[in-house]
Amino acid sequence: MRAEFSVGKLTSVLAKKTQSDLDRVFKGTSKTRDRLSYMDEVLALWRLDDLEDTLDELEETLLSVDFGPATSTKVLDEIRERVEKGEISTGAEVKAGLKTAIVNILERANGGKSGPASLTLNESANEPSVVLVVGVNGGGKTTTVGKLSHRFASESGAKVMLVPGDTFRAAAAEQLATWAERSAGVMASYKEGTKPGALCYQAVDEALAMGDVDVVLADTSGRLHTNCDLMDELVGVKKSIGKRMAGAPHETLLVLDGTTGLNMLNQAREFHAAVQVGGLILTKLDGTARGGAVVSVVDELGIPVKFVGVGEAMEDLQTFEPVSFVDALFPEDQAGA
Repeated sequence: MRAEFSVGKLTSVLAKKTQSDLDRVFKGTSKTRDRLSYMDEVLALWRLDDLEDTLDELEETLLSVDFGPATSTKVLDEIRERVEKGEISTGAEVKAGLKTAIVNILERANGGKSGPASLTLNESANEPSVVLVVGVNGGGKTTTVGKLSHRFASESGAKVMLVPGDTFRAAAAEQLATWAERSAGVMASYKEGTKPGALCYQAVDEALAMGDVDVVLADTSGRLHTNCDLMDELVGVKKSIGKRMAGAPHETLLVLDGTTGLNMLNQAREFHAAVQVGGLILTKLDGTARGGAVVSVVDELGIPVKFVGVGEAMEDLQTFEPVSFVDALFPEDQAGA
């Protein structure tokens, strides 16, 4: 690890949110936000006597953006309880209470802390941090690895090694090499036909031998979460990395395609059971009105979201921050007096 890089510096720069960052998240959540805007019409007509009918309409709206039934019920039960206690009496207060309940779900997965969830990285001097990136086919893993490399290098000066552990797709290594060049990273050495576990073991060994690599980002083959053999192979990849460096991988990130909606819940459940996922990356959020699904994943599994993809550009992979995300879904406008 080089003197000019520190884990603390990387953590610090990832936590900073500029106005342009907030604008990107707002723009990228437009489809989900448009569908949720029906709530403002419902709450503009808010009457205490119509509580149950209003809650039913709010539930339908949440379900329309793939908040799961269990999570929707939990959030609205909290609203009902607060209304009955006299803590909420206007449409605007209902909306604020709804937002608070959702933020609490997202922050609870981060140990109750506000702000972005931190990456778990290697604090040991002279050793790189190893991050394993997993997910199903087509979720955007390789592109996400490239965007992560760009963020780490451009914002903290990290030297990043990219590992082409996706051995299923013929073009995966070439795609990753392009990202390595664009992000000023280095590609791990590899040979065609090497098994993923051995390839990742060798990459960590190479990074340690180089001595100046700060972060190792390991791509993996996309796999169906229902295929036991492929999931077992992924378990083997993680074990192989740990054999070469005790405690590695330090972070395991699951990439979830926002367009899959509630289907991501089963994916997350299976991947977490196999490799103990430490954080979620939600991609393609700009292309879907199903952005509520990630709240259900966080609610059920207690895994924090760490990054969100809201566009094609390298800068469009944003550190996830619960309050700004929920503000983007439920902007402050007319919610009833």
